[in-house]
Amino acid sequence: MAGLVLMLVAAVASVGGNLESSSVRSQPETLDQKVVVGGSVTLSCTVDEPDNSSLQWSNPQQQTLYFGEKRALRDNRIQLLKSTPKELTIVISDVLMTDEGEYTCTIFTMPVRTAKALVTVLGVPQKPEIIGYSGPFNENEKVKLICKTFGSKPAAQLSWYKGPEKLEGAKSEVIEDPNKKTFTVRSQIEFVVTQKDNGVEIVCAVEPQQHVNGHSSTSVKLEVQYSPTAKIEPYPQIPREGEKFNLQCEGAGNPSPHFYSWEKEGSDLPPQTNQVENKLQFLFLNRSDSGTYLCKASNTLGTVIARYELKVNAAFISPVPDPSPVPSTSTIDHAVIGGVVAVIAFVLVGLIIVVGHYMLRHKGTYLTNEAKGADDAPDADTAIINAEAGLAGGEDKKEYFI
Repeated sequence: MAGLVLMLVAAVASVGGNLESSSVRSQPETLDQKVVVGGSVTLSCTVDEPDNSSLQWSNPQQQTLYFGEKRALRDNRIQLLKSTPKELTIVISDVLMTDEGEYTCTIFTMPVRTAKALVTVLGVPQKPEIIGYSGPFNENEKVKLICKTFGSKPAAQLSWYKGPEKLEGAKSEVIEDPNKKTFTVRSQIEFVVTQKDNGVEIVCAVEPQQHVNGHSSTSVKLEVQYSPTAKIEPYPQIPREGEKFNLQCEGAGNPSPHFYSWEKEGSDLPPQTNQVENKLQFLFLNRSDSGTYLCKASNTLGTVIARYELKVNAAFISPVPDPSPVPSTSTIDHAVIGGVVAVIAFVLVGLIIVVGHYMLRHKGTYLTNEAKGADDAPDADTAIINAEAGLAGGEDKKEYFI
């Protein structure tokens, strides 16, 4: 009898185990999903033992979307991807914030079994906007700026940057949007501007930047007004007595200096100077022009004074040329030409001497013969006759001067 009881207990346990195993294998399975608003989400429901039953997907409002392969809700954003006895998969496109919630997969067995899939829709923060900018600002002024963005879920975080430097100390406020799904975030920053901040960009950025679609930041450029600075530059660098000379006052500021004036410390400006805008021109430097010169540069925020100590150097004296310079090509050419001219002159002089000597020799022969006729003649007429006769018959008695 006891053995029979044990056998009945074992049989009941076996049946219960089989039923429990069958129940587990007939339980549908799903996965939770996250999707960015405007994106697409896929919902898949699977079961190991369908037990000749169909799978069904329902939305958070318990409206049937698909029963097996049959569409139940007329929403073209929802499409069937796969329908088999063991799987039902759908996709929802162009997801809206209202699509968020629990979706139910049901299998109609005995008993009916269900599985839930939570769809979380992330709100994309809109491009942030900076408000409250009222520049330009004056140096050392405190600036207060506000940045806001809306449509984020979860609530976005806003960060501030001044150039590459991250600004700390911002105060943030989170406000729920009217749709009860997304949030508006406001962030306020305060800081003191300096001269170096002129032209620097102030950036408000959404962080972290995933799902931002390229509109993660906005910026404004600071304009800071400040009093001028100035320095004096000489042209040329070395002032010399008797030369022209300029002093130029180079001013900077925002706004730029609009007025310049020149003074000489302890006395009036020299009479031979001209003031042309930011320049002081010396037409002719004298030793007496040495001294300290002041340039005053002014804009709407103030005036600055720059100083320059002028020391006039002695006049420049040209060096004495070298008495033995290296001969140039032109000097050598002149020497050659001079040599040729000298040779030609020497030849001409020689020719003149030879020709003169020849002429003198012939003149001597004539005078000798004439004299020979005059020695024996009692008068001049007789001497001429005797000379002519001597020339005709006495060629062998000629006398020459050498």
